[in-house]
Amino acid sequence: MRSGRMFYSSNNLLKSIGRRSFLLRAGLVTGALLLDGCIKKLSGRKPEYAHIKGKLSGPNATAGHILRDKLPLPDITTQSSIDTLIIGGGISGLSAARWLSKAGHHDFKLLELEDHAGGNAFFGTNKVSSYPLGAHYIPIVNNEDELLVDFLHEHQVITHFDEHSLPFYNEFYLCFDPEERLLINGHWQEGIVPDFGVPDAERKQITRFFELVTKLKNARGKDGKYAFNIPVDESSADEEFRKLDKISFKEYLDSNGFNSTYLLWYLNYCCKDDYGTPAANVSAWAGIHYFASRRGKAANADANAVVTWPEGNGWLMKKLRDGVKEHILTSHMVYDIELSDNGGVSVKVVDLKKQTTSVISAKQLIIASPQFVNQKLLKNIERPGVNYADMHYSPWLIANITVDKLPTAAKGMVLCWDNVAYNTPSVGYVNANQQDVNLIEERKVLTYYLPLCDKEPRMARLAAYTRTYEQWLDIVITEMEQIHPEITPHIEAVEMWLWGHGMISPAVNYIWGDTRKNAQMPIANKIFFAHTDLTGISIFEEAFHHGINAAKQVINTKNAG
Repeated sequence: MRSGRMFYSSNNLLKSIGRRSFLLRAGLVTGALLLDGCIKKLSGRKPEYAHIKGKLSGPNATAGHILRDKLPLPDITTQSSIDTLIIGGGISGLSAARWLSKAGHHDFKLLELEDHAGGNAFFGTNKVSSYPLGAHYIPIVNNEDELLVDFLHEHQVITHFDEHSLPFYNEFYLCFDPEERLLINGHWQEGIVPDFGVPDAERKQITRFFELVTKLKNARGKDGKYAFNIPVDESSADEEFRKLDKISFKEYLDSNGFNSTYLLWYLNYCCKDDYGTPAANVSAWAGIHYFASRRGKAANADANAVVTWPEGNGWLMKKLRDGVKEHILTSHMVYDIELSDNGGVSVKVVDLKKQTTSVISAKQLIIASPQFVNQKLLKNIERPGVNYADMHYSPWLIANITVDKLPTAAKGMVLCWDNVAYNTPSVGYVNANQQDVNLIEERKVLTYYLPLCDKEPRMARLAAYTRTYEQWLDIVITEMEQIHPEITPHIEAVEMWLWGHGMISPAVNYIWGDTRKNAQMPIANKIFFAHTDLTGISIFEEAFHHGINAAKQVINTKNAG
């Protein structure tokens, strides 16, 4: 995720559901479910953690339980109408709003359940730094992606172009060196691909894998399209490549003789990092797409460079949001959608702050929320061929750790932007301060990413919900002590964010299967969809384009009418 749930009652409307009742209905006994084999007995905070401040937060799960449990709501008091309504204020919804506005369509509103927009590009800030709570970078983008290149140019992420039309990326946003390191065999090596202490036979396998990736990166299908591309739907339809979606990445690796322990660790790390689950749970097509879909070139950076900010993709989110701020209503939860007799769409909404309900009649509706939410919202509307059971969402814990300094660690590379340890539960941490120009500042915020993928997602999610802040603290700090011995006294605060449904995982036969294709289909030419789970790969580029595509569908419908 590099991209939860907090059980609380924010007002009287939500008091009828709480953490305890949810756990009882879920059939859980606190402490009975194991995750990573390390859940601790319920107890108070360890004395060595007494100085650490922080809390466990996450998206508004309590409001979500209103949908799931069909709790009673206040009577509808107001009605209104609008041309276009957007549900969901993540990147897809904001991108749709931006496109409508740019096209001169201003009669729209965007409803967001949370008290902020952003989805998993949301971020936090303390006295030391801003920091991501989810997605935190974008790589150099593919040059043929004109819409995204234009957006980045508009906001000076791309400053200008050379005589060959290659973009210059803003030096303040290109990740400062040093970029990444791996703690392996007691040593910090440069780069995350295992190298230090790796036997020659295994090095040869690693080399062979990347030679295969290079070949596939440039491969084209019979239709002339790249086999693997971004957006995903721009990829070749050639069955030679699409059939890879019908087997797991692990099966593909096994059949091609890739059995190096170090290589398999790295490939599992990559799948966990982008998809929240290991290679065995990812389709081979998606596993290869991770490596073979990016061909961006820049005039002033190498092809593997990344663009990042202290707040991660929150910076990009703000650029999308700020141009449509006046259209956004936060703390508004949609709980029912129906096609109306007048040819439009009737949307029932709760204002979570005012504790009032209303009906909004829209001519067109863009739903930019994930499908597990849409299943509840569209309960009275058929979606032929959409099997929600085919969609798997990975839970994550993000911990932002403020330290007054980092104690001396193993020898090798100094602190980098991305810091990963071999064979640990997490996928490492990023230094949120990496882009700071003040290099002598010792206080830092380290953003730690833990995919909860050792159990089936639903069980991992439910187990995660039972943990207290103190129990999570013990898990996080135990690993950080392995990476940086004696770091605990230097930790000032740990702010945790639990994503119960962090992102969709591209399971076998999902990307090119029927469910994804059918889930993209509009309903009655009135309801349109935009979300990364319509792709199966949760990256900024996909969300950006899904929003634009939905907005274009709305505009085309208006023009046709």
